[in-house]
Amino acid sequence: MAKKNKTEIAHAEDELSVNAHISGAGEVVNQNIIDTLEVNYMPYAMSVIMSRAIPEIDGFKPSHRKLLYTMYKMGLLNGGTIKSANIVGRTMQLNPHGDAAIYETMIRLARGNESLLHPYVESKGNFGKSYSKNMQYAASRYTEAKLAPIAAELFRDIDKDTVDFVPNYDNSMEEPTLFPVTFPSVLVNANMGIAVGMASNICSFNLGEICNTAIALIKDNDADIMETLKAPDFIGGGQILYNETLMREIFRTGRGSFKVRAKYNYDKQSNCIDVYQIPPTTTSEAIIDKIIELAKTGKVKEISDIRDETDKKGLKITIDLKRGTDPDKLMKKLFKATPLEDSFGCNFNVLIAGTPQVLGVRDLLLEWIAFRTECVNRRVYFDLQKAKDKLHLLEGLQKILLDIDKAIKIIRSTDEESEVVPNLMIGFGIDKIQAEYVAEIKLRHLNREYILKRTADIESLRKDIEDMEDILSSKARVKKIIVNELKEVVEKYDKPRCTEIIYSDEIEDDEEELEAVPDYPVHLFFTKEGYFKKITPLSLRMSGEHKLKEGDSITMAIESTNSAELLFFTNKCQVYKSRAAEFDDTKASALGDFVGSKLSMEEGETAVSMVCLKEYKGYMLFFFQNGKVAKIDMNAYETKQNRKKLIKAYSDKSPLVCAVYITEDKEFVIRSTAGRYLLFNSGAISPKTTKDSQGFAVMTLKKGHRIDEVTEYVEGVFSKASRYRTKNLPATGAILSAEDQGEQLTL
Repeated sequence: MAKKNKTEIAHAEDELSVNAHISGAGEVVNQNIIDTLEVNYMPYAMSVIMSRAIPEIDGFKPSHRKLLYTMYKMGLLNGGTIKSANIVGRTMQLNPHGDAAIYETMIRLARGNESLLHPYVESKGNFGKSYSKNMQYAASRYTEAKLAPIAAELFRDIDKDTVDFVPNYDNSMEEPTLFPVTFPSVLVNANMGIAVGMASNICSFNLGEICNTAIALIKDNDADIMETLKAPDFIGGGQILYNETLMREIFRTGRGSFKVRAKYNYDKQSNCIDVYQIPPTTTSEAIIDKIIELAKTGKVKEISDIRDETDKKGLKITIDLKRGTDPDKLMKKLFKATPLEDSFGCNFNVLIAGTPQVLGVRDLLLEWIAFRTECVNRRVYFDLQKAKDKLHLLEGLQKILLDIDKAIKIIRSTDEESEVVPNLMIGFGIDKIQAEYVAEIKLRHLNREYILKRTADIESLRKDIEDMEDILSSKARVKKIIVNELKEVVEKYDKPRCTEIIYSDEIEDDEEELEAVPDYPVHLFFTKEGYFKKITPLSLRMSGEHKLKEGDSITMAIESTNSAELLFFTNKCQVYKSRAAEFDDTKASALGDFVGSKLSMEEGETAVSMVCLKEYKGYMLFFFQNGKVAKIDMNAYETKQNRKKLIKAYSDKSPLVCAVYITEDKEFVIRSTAGRYLLFNSGAISPKTTKDSQGFAVMTLKKGHRIDEVTEYVEGVFSKASRYRTKNLPATGAILSAEDQGEQLTL
């Protein structure tokens, strides 16, 4: 025990001695949370945004760039493949984040993984598949890789000062800050990244379409890019549901989403569906799991079996059908209920000169054109300086040509080696650089033939220099160079579209339900407090009085069927769409379903009116306290998508008194708080298609008064109905006559 205590004390003393050398070690300091965020969190956030998650104008994140540059320096543009582990190890000289992270980066860039439309890495071995989470890649010691031919376009003229270089993490070597890509790679291959407080999700486009669009913009900044750029293109194929308005907005802003659906074949002989292309946002396992779930819950009854038959030929999900099943109708159901149809959310967030910016396709291409213009200018300037230096040397060599014997005599008669260059400078009137060049020429080359051959290029060099200076002074010539390079890229690497474009008018609008809804007669009840009951006629005949909350009352009782559609208008000017079939059959002795909870309404939101209908025909009448009535065509509430909630269902300019659904025009009695009655026919006002229309002034109200009751007119309620009718609207209405006093109006 004593020995143990002594050991512990010794360790504690060692720790104290170590901490004594670290300033502030072990101290607890109170720090303002704002200071903590600024000092500790903000540098981390900026590092993730600037150096990890967001791609730059060349289309690459730092991890991609470090890997590809390492492979380039290893000479992997030519020759055969080498072990991936070798590449990963060498990449750690630039990217010290561990071999696993580097290898995963290589996996996504490789052809075998099928993530990119134009892969930058040629792969050999198992690199997994992007469309399957279960098909994992092999370890780096088993796989091999090299650079793909298109990668040559990333490094063209990189050694000609086209881009800036910076030291690596330990200052042992240099790496490029960007690649001088000869095509807009930022839009050619998909790229996704999640930073701190922002993200980036760039879809891929067809190489030929992108290059032709860039050419069109170089020629005319105001060119319509949609003439050359149709839609995104994915390596996994599929079908884009094309909406021109939506796509134009994505191209303009860099934000938005579009739908991609799977492609399939029907094998009549085997009575099965083979899905062979799926959206890029999902996996085959996710699709299979969802279809199995639908089959187990009985929502899809046409499927007898489903299995993954993916092999070396590619993706294949096989769905066995029951006899008599229509495959196209089944696929329409599955498109709506499974990831076989999925949305791709665009967020074109790119680092431009160190600043994250969300740009549309046009602005992104213009930024790339500006970047590429700078690369070409720097390359031409580099070549120009090299040509001038060479010309300078050759001009010195030309002077030697005049008297070779004199040059030899000067060198031989010079006693000290250090004096050779100065003596040549004096003897021939050349500068130090030229003299150094002449002095380094081997003795065997000091003959007229050699010198004549070397100086024969002087005239062509002068022409090249003049041409390069002209390029640097001419924006038009630089643009022409970029255009020609883009055309070369298209000629070498372009390939047909993988993703098919289908237009919205080609898609049949099929609102068929996933499950056939059993249809039978029902009685529907809606209460003032927002409760709903669905009771079968038999159950209603055997029931007693309705059970209601204290103070509640039934405001609507309708005979309908189980397949009827229901619209619930709420106190927040919204409407929730449902079906009678979605509510359970109940009894009169039950309270029923509280609609607000059943339809997941917002906090404090309750249903104030219910409409039951089979088809969207007729009108909604909204009576407001300010004396206005809005007549809205029911088509305004019909949607192609299966939307459950619509905002701005009616006007919020004045409180709602009553909402009534009519299939044909009827007469209504409107009563004001002033005790006046107006007999009003709904045909007197024209319908609107805007749901939140403020309506038409029907009843004129004095200050402080409002409409407080609306009832449907029943013949005989008034002894003289003409007293309450009017030819012109708005009208003030009339006070009840003596004959009508005491009559009870019922809704």
